[in-house]
Amino acid sequence: MRLVFAGTPDVAVPALRALLDSDRHEVAAVVTRPDAPAGRGRRPTRSPVGTLADSAGLEVLTPRRPSDPDFVARLSALAPDCCPVVGYGALIPRVALDIPRHGWVNLHFSLLPAWRGAAPVQAAIRHGDEITGASTFALEEGLDTGPVYGTVTEVIRAEDTAGELLRRLADAGAALLVATMDRIADGTVRPVPQSADGVSHAPKLTADDARVDFSVPAFAVHRQVRSVTPVPGAWTLFRGQRVGLGPVLLTDARTVGELASCELRVTKREVLVGTATGAVRLGEVTVPGKRAMPAPDWARGARLEPGERFE
Repeated sequence: MRLVFAGTPDVAVPALRALLDSDRHEVAAVVTRPDAPAGRGRRPTRSPVGTLADSAGLEVLTPRRPSDPDFVARLSALAPDCCPVVGYGALIPRVALDIPRHGWVNLHFSLLPAWRGAAPVQAAIRHGDEITGASTFALEEGLDTGPVYGTVTEVIRAEDTAGELLRRLADAGAALLVATMDRIADGTVRPVPQSADGVSHAPKLTADDARVDFSVPAFAVHRQVRSVTPVPGAWTLFRGQRVGLGPVLLTDARTVGELASCELRVTKREVLVGTATGAVRLGEVTVPGKRAMPAPDWARGARLEPGERFE
């Protein structure tokens, strides 16, 4: 089939690469978000998908809005059979949805109808799901509501961060997307409507969502920090200053003794933080202007006093 691929972030790169490597499909062009400021110099920077497309010699379309008439006209002229999409970052209007004869097929990193929305992997970790996966579905104007072509499942490991889990899902999902394109081309698949039961939503995370709440049980702190690592990044306040926190580890509360919520305890080899049900062990700490460092190194440099706590 003749394809126009839409995607923007790193997580979409494996899918585009897999389609480019397929001998059954032609990627005629790529749609991605416009170049955005990045780095210390805030220079306009091509998206990861756009960068791969450039290296492959593909036409790259960067409309400010996918409803722009010039974009719609160019997409129509490209005459795609189907438009696979992974993390594009904007809603596709009906005028564009109707152009490819097989529609737009979205790769979403959850087992729909669970965790519709922008942050499904983060939500699955934060809520303690044991299994997640990826789904391909027919894109509609609703948010992740279209009928499903296929799924793959993935176990969520005990120490998975969102970044680690998303990398595995991106690879597994890339293979699923190619298989879906193959079956659409062969006419051997029909999308199945999503169940009305089990619907849940995962909105985009904000910096406030990443502020660690040490007043909840240790397992919930552990899940929260993992769910926002590496983006937007867990953080808290110490002595009025924002500090970043790397993944934390659960401890055997019986060996820790009593620590109040947010209270810090430093030993030669570890830094513990109290929660509602015991303590968690800090991994790395990042202070403004410095690289992440092991928590014991941070504690020595900060010269923590007995009884100090995160705010």
